[in-house]
Amino acid sequence: MAFPPLKILLVEDDELFRLGLRVRLEQESGLEIVAEAEDGETAIELVKCHVLNIVVLDIGLPGLGGIEACRQIRKLALNLPILVLTSHTQKALINRIIEVGAQGYCVKGAPSHSLILAIRSVAVGASWWDSAATTEIRAAFENNSGTTAARDSEKMPPVLTRREQEILALITDGKTNQEIAQILYIAPGTVRVHVHAILQKLDVRDRTQAAIIAIQNKLIARDLLSEH
Repeated sequence: MAFPPLKILLVEDDELFRLGLRVRLEQESGLEIVAEAEDGETAIELVKCHVLNIVVLDIGLPGLGGIEACRQIRKLALNLPILVLTSHTQKALINRIIEVGAQGYCVKGAPSHSLILAIRSVAVGASWWDSAATTEIRAAFENNSGTTAARDSEKMPPVLTRREQEILALITDGKTNQEIAQILYIAPGTVRVHVHAILQKLDVRDRTQAAIIAIQNKLIARDLLSEH
């Protein structure tokens, strides 16, 4: 069964960089750039008139700016995922990105396969935080600035989305990707994207390790474990 492509709004003010992104992304099956914008104001208007699965948004936009554009897009389309694309990783900026509700963050210059995986992950409901920003993201949520507390926060397991928890619960129950897809009524490819994101978040290499860590650290909501 063929699934429709992910419809992407690409928001980037650098014309050459945007062109390169478009060419690379459209080489991938299942991805479609349906609209482009070079500023936040245009992006907001395009969100109003296009059916989209994800917005790939550069933060360093002229005019309205990427942060405010992200905030307004979230208000306009609460369920439309936004993947931030930027060359900056300062703590203050990442904190603002989190506050305005972006689901993902990817650094410009990252390998194209990482960006493509980030797009697929965020579009289906997973969160994606670039490895270069992981420490800063944790720090943004850290309430205690003490040295000991900061070290402890580094060891805290990542927060998983509800969908990721559902999939992990089924993995712990021994279900295959195909079985998980049938149970959750989603495409097997979507399951694979979620599993990959889970493995990256937990910093493990396989599903068995992910299941063990999930159980040990109580990463799965109790109601999900009881359901499966």
